[in-house]
Amino acid sequence: MKITIVYDNEVKKRELRAGWGFSALIESKKAPPILFDTGADSPTLLHNMKELNIDPKDIGIIVISHTHGDHTGGLPELLRINTSAELYLPSSFWGTFLERKVTIVGKDAVQICENVFSTGEIEGIEQSLALKTDKGIFVVTGCSHPAMRSILGAASKFGKLYGIAGGFHGFRDFKAFDDLSLIYPCHCTMYKQEILGLFQGKALECGAGLVIEL
Repeated sequence: MKITIVYDNEVKKRELRAGWGFSALIESKKAPPILFDTGADSPTLLHNMKELNIDPKDIGIIVISHTHGDHTGGLPELLRINTSAELYLPSSFWGTFLERKVTIVGKDAVQICENVFSTGEIEGIEQSLALKTDKGIFVVTGCSHPAMRSILGAASKFGKLYGIAGGFHGFRDFKAFDDLSLIYPCHCTMYKQEILGLFQGKALECGAGLVIEL
């Protein structure tokens, strides 16, 4: 399984553009390409996709973590280009999508495809992804508006946790990460430097263009 960070506040490659938002592409042999969130704007999202050799038309599934604009801004243009992708939207999402296959995710966990699960919309705010890999469960978050222990607890129902990547917002209950082997604080993480310092060797810098091989 491979995760490519498409949109983030920082970049790993000079030719990419940074922006306040988040998007990640998840690829595996047993599932269609999955785009998790769409960043804050379509020009940055599509520019980075082009530079990363990602064809928007190839995306089979789009998952939106929560309704905030820094995670949904690129969605309208992406849907104009890609007319067939399935949508997994939290129940708090607004709008209708005619002639689309749409799954509304409530509080219960949902299997999206083989080895890929939604945690369900935790605390009525946000869903995260739990990816089942040979190394354990890898969690992908949007902003972590719910309590981090709630996110990790929901993901752990699928197996032993291995790692996490995404926005961690104001999370500072750092002991919750003690048993993780790989940590990528991205996007809106307020205490990024503290996490990188506390978990040296396990916590690594994020940024658009980062590729995580699992």
